[in-house]
Amino acid sequence: MGSGWRIVRASRARTAFTGEGPWRYGGRWNSPGARVVYISGYQSTAAFEVFVNRIPFTIEEHKAFYLEWPDSLTERFRHEKLPANWRMHPPPIEAREIGDHWVKERRSAVLALPSAVSPADTNFLLNPLDPDFKRIRIASPIDFEFDSRLVNR
Repeated sequence: MGSGWRIVRASRARTAFTGEGPWRYGGRWNSPGARVVYISGYQSTAAFEVFVNRIPFTIEEHKAFYLEWPDSLTERFRHEKLPANWRMHPPPIEAREIGDHWVKERRSAVLALPSAVSPADTNFLLNPLDPDFKRIRIASPIDFEFDSRLVNR
């Protein structure tokens, strides 16, 4: 069974799984126009991803979602196929093309990839337009508080 976490601003909880943000702006693993949802294998990695991707970072209300899905829904991207520059910021086109091709080819509902901020951890792309997306169980959101020390540095 696969599982993961997504943390979003409380104001965005209702649309947390539409893929709207990545569709508009792109992300590490997708270009604008590719609708995906980013989640992390651990709650701590999800929090770290939110922290590094929001500049400036401010403490505000957040919600955390826990997800589970059958392993059969997951494609695992092989590390040896990653481009050498995959961790660069801003994300290189070679990294974005990985998710773009995955979405276009509709190979699975879930794609496992390493986290750029913590490469030993796994992040997942979800394809909300894949027919199997409905097989992903999304728990009701819980309140998530960032430690206030994160903004006092």
